[in-house]
Amino acid sequence: MSFLTLAYNEVIYRPLLNLLVFFYNVIPGHDIGIVIILVTLLIRLLLAPSFHKSLKSQKAMNDLQPKLNEVREKHKHDKEAQAKAMMELYKEHKINPLSSCLPLLVQLPILIALYQVFSKALNNNLSGLYNFVMHPANLDPRFLNLLDLSKPSIVLGVIAGLAQFWQSKLMMPKTTGQDTTMRAMQLQTTYVLPVISVVIAMKLPAGLPLYWIVTTLFAVAQQYYIIRKQPKVN
Repeated sequence: MSFLTLAYNEVIYRPLLNLLVFFYNVIPGHDIGIVIILVTLLIRLLLAPSFHKSLKSQKAMNDLQPKLNEVREKHKHDKEAQAKAMMELYKEHKINPLSSCLPLLVQLPILIALYQVFSKALNNNLSGLYNFVMHPANLDPRFLNLLDLSKPSIVLGVIAGLAQFWQSKLMMPKTTGQDTTMRAMQLQTTYVLPVISVVIAMKLPAGLPLYWIVTTLFAVAQQYYIIRKQPKVN
């Protein structure tokens, strides 16, 4: 086992698995759906500063779009001058175009671990528990005694896609005049990605779309907060 794999298992995966089972053991009713929601919210709260920075950067980039469009139009026949003018604009407004991506790369291992934890726990694969965490005799995969989260759910899959569309639409720049490539990418993110999310989510154990829905709605709430509180870039 490589060092990176060992570090991933011991620092990220096992703590999350044990946290999930601990909550399952202590919460009245032992509802795994409630546990997934609580674990997701806890992780999102811990990662909130990093996500907040990323979302603020995205909003600043969106606010700057009209000026970026002016630069693209002014230097549309000189890509080198266009790139230089855009970098000067970023520097003037103290915006790092990559800052919205870096926090997501840091958070990616945690999100992957959550996916694996929920997937394995819903199938009662609980190997890796600490000695002080009680191993449940059988982890009930039902949410509110109605929905089996270990099996696919069309309803949760569609809701996950709608939540993804809401989040993408919220951060889509309201301006026009962007270059064709960027506009196409934004349209794909806003309209195509949610459809893909629905298709994927409907094939996964329903606990995973539930996690997907909760984490997306948390992100939407953060975005609304930033939109209301952060001054617009002029």
